Amino acid sequence: MAQQLYFSRDSEMHVEIGSVVWKIPVLEGFSFSQATNVTEIGLNEMESTGGVSRRGRRAFNDSLAAAEFSFSTYVRPFISKGASAPASTGALEADSALNHHAVEEALWALFGGPATYASNTFTDQFNASTSKAHINLNSSNVSTLGPDAGANIYFQLGDANKITYKLTGVVLNEATINFDIDGIAQIDWSGMASTITSEGVSFPAATINEAQGATTNFIRNRLTTLSIAVGTATTPAITAGGSGYTSAPAVTFSAPAGGGTTATGTAVVTSGAVSKIILTNAGAGYQSTDTMTCTLSGGGGTGATATTALNTTMNPTGDGTAELEKNYSLTLTGGTVTLTNNITYTTPEELGIVNVAVGHVTGSRTVTGNFTCYLADDTTNTQASKDFFDDMSALTTVTSNKFDLTFAIGGGTGTPRMEIHCPQAHVDIPTHAIEDLISIETTFNALPSTLDVADDADITYVGLTY
Repeated sequence: MAQQLYFSRDSEMHVEIGSVVWKIPVLEGFSFSQATNVTEIGLNEMESTGGVSRRGRRAFNDSLAAAEFSFSTYVRPFISKGASAPASTGALEADSALNHHAVEEALWALFGGPATYASNTFTDQFNASTSKAHINLNSSNVSTLGPDAGANIYFQLGDANKITYKLTGVVLNEATINFDIDGIAQIDWSGMASTITSEGVSFPAATINEAQGATTNFIRNRLTTLSIAVGTATTPAITAGGSGYTSAPAVTFSAPAGGGTTATGTAVVTSGAVSKIILTNAGAGYQSTDTMTCTLSGGGGTGATATTALNTTMNPTGDGTAELEKNYSLTLTGGTVTLTNNITYTTPEELGIVNVAVGHVTGSRTVTGNFTCYLADDTTNTQASKDFFDDMSALTTVTSNKFDLTFAIGGGTGTPRMEIHCPQAHVDIPTHAIEDLISIETTFNALPSTLDVADDADITYVGLTY
């Protein structure tokens, strides 16, 4: 038989969570590997009376390092064909209803929590609905991520005499969303696994592969917009959970005396009571020192109440002086947002054997990013990029600033699109890039409203019928 060679372009990737398998196309440049941790012992002595200095060394395998992998996917939201599945030749639908989904949604579920999958959606991490699909980090405040039974990633290589590699017990460590001006929106994923095996491994059949052949659900980065506001609402606090709720009640925010608009949120019900409210849009222009009330209605229960404090740290005035404005109008030329779980593996240190990691633990969750735009001055307003730099550099009395950032990748109203919302981002002073056309780059850290919650960022997918 002639020697078989394998080309990366013939590869496929499947993600297995329980009994459900997602087919997720990856881009060129994926990788996976596993190594051993080695200790070397060398001799270091002076010469003997015979003029000899021994210089030998020994090597010992201490432990098997966690496997590492990385790959990239495009951002691909879509509306499931739902009940029309029989008409979708060869497709295995993601839903039985016309809900919004994403080709890569299983990866977000693994990144953000236990990835519990039921009724065509992931509990909390990836919520599908008829208006959008919402991703949040509410379930990520845990020491380990992924389902109890573990999740697996399979890579099948080649078009004949195929080889399948199984990455067992995978955990997603980092996701970087890139939106350079001339490209298609994509996510770079990286993570770890317990082992990599190929002997006796078969490639599992996909149970969900909807929108794999669609050509309309790619997102052009050139359409991306940024909303940057100051003086916004913060995460609502539950003052009473109530009882008897069978579904999430509707959330309505009152208008505070000091002004502000467009704050919205959704309630989460646990054991019949409202356990938290997720702020889906922090709004803009809130300046009051008061709090505003959250009215909860419907859901089959009673007694739930909540209030929302307002961010008055920076007192935005909008008068054009050297202090922060209520909002800024910046046209982007590029940017990234990186979410990291800072995963480490715990490994025994017994002598005489090659130790194997017993499992992973999470570190501090970080959400960071940057955005770039041209340096511009506009005499008709005080919200241009030059004003943004001037106001930030003049802010010498505030040790911790707070901005409400919303990146609308694909546009604010178009479809398909992806929105990344960071309601309380600490923004650094922009730096200048001196080139033919001068630009500024701004870095930020998206922070939670308090240390014990996970509202650093939430992500919304809006798909389209393909």
